[in-house]
Amino acid sequence: MALVIDAVAEATPDLVAALAALLPQLNPALLGPSIEELAIVLADHATTLVVASEGGVIVAVATLIVYSTPIWVKARIEGLTVDEPARGRGIGEALVKRCVDIARQRGARVVELQSAERREVAHRLFVNMGFERRDSHVYRLTLS
Repeated sequence: MALVIDAVAEATPDLVAALAALLPQLNPALLGPSIEELAIVLADHATTLVVASEGGVIVAVATLIVYSTPIWVKARIEGLTVDEPARGRGIGEALVKRCVDIARQRGARVVELQSAERREVAHRLFVNMGFERRDSHVYRLTLS
């Protein structure tokens, strides 16, 4: 079955269902967005939702955010998730490459991503693709 990777333009019930199935595989606390929330994400010009599909079924997803700072244009890959039965077949790598291509087209000079410590297979993939581990800490402030 051919793998198709492309940016999503429209919020659909099928896409909402796919995200609801995929995102908890990344983190069990994550819930997929509602169709209204997804429409807001897709309307954001800084954000590109990229999906990988086989036979019309979404098997992986990533969100690419491209933004400008006074120093450079940066990109960040968020929520990269490959459906568990589809792992180990190069889908994650293909999805990351597509995100990097889009970032480059949008003028980004650097692409960053964050990965949980427990995701050792993903870490090897990122290093093999040329990503370098940064000596930094991620801090989060949750706003209510």
